[in-house]
Amino acid sequence: MWQLDTIDVTFQGVAHAIASYILRGGDAVVMIETGPGSTVRALEAGLAGLGLRPADVTHVLVTHIHLDHAGAAGWMAQHGAPVYVHHVGAAHVIDPSRLWASASRIYGAQMVPLWGQVWPIPPAQVHALHDGDVIALGAVQIVAHDTPGHAWHHMAYQVEDVCFTGDVAAARLPGYRHVRLPTPPPEIDVPAWHRSVERLRRLALRRLYLTHFGPVTDVPQHLALVDANLDKTAAWVLAQQQAGQERDAIVAAFGPWLEEQTAADDGEATGASLYDLVIPSFMSVDGLLRYWRKAKELP
Repeated sequence: MWQLDTIDVTFQGVAHAIASYILRGGDAVVMIETGPGSTVRALEAGLAGLGLRPADVTHVLVTHIHLDHAGAAGWMAQHGAPVYVHHVGAAHVIDPSRLWASASRIYGAQMVPLWGQVWPIPPAQVHALHDGDVIALGAVQIVAHDTPGHAWHHMAYQVEDVCFTGDVAAARLPGYRHVRLPTPPPEIDVPAWHRSVERLRRLALRRLYLTHFGPVTDVPQHLALVDANLDKTAAWVLAQQQAGQERDAIVAAFGPWLEEQTAADDGEATGASLYDLVIPSFMSVDGLLRYWRKAKELP
């Protein structure tokens, strides 16, 4: 038997943006996703609300090394926990300097306000995962599924008939039907993403736990929307560029288009601003423009 709790790290002071999951079974206390370095105090407070200290966490798993998912992994490692991460991302949590530099090119002066600090993790505390690895932690067995598309260093973690999906199953905020695709540069691969969604579909899962945000119980319908919206969004960006629109004009038009998609799915667009906090529009455009250039659909 195992117990699952959700910590809302209140990214930028906003609820339901980034989740950290605490899985307990036997002597194991497993954290799946840490959130960014800017939210460590909220993470610590969330643990305290569960009667736990950071030092009580026995294992940390991150789905991938993007800062909203793994930025605080090094902080947790300072409290003793080993960190499990996709083998492609392992070097970048040991030495996060390249990760920080890459993100800085996107966020500039907003890096520290958004993401706080990133702490290196001693190599002895980093466990590099490959597809199909099973992490046996007390009463809990966790299967790591290599699920590229959003990033090449992405794992989804299955526990029995539920799965912690990071970004491969996209974002869907509580109370909404709308599914938003996070497509930041530099590793978006639309066909690979579809293959990863199909892999999740074949697992016949009862529930998905999204980092952005919370549980999804209508799994087949949700995964169908991930596939459909991925294609729709990628096609929209391609069409804009092929029509001669410059990048900044595409970004400016993308927000209103996403509001229309939110309103079409939910009858209102009030959730669009929260979705944009979780998935900035400019990053989604940049990621898809880069994808189409690599696919040689754009000059």
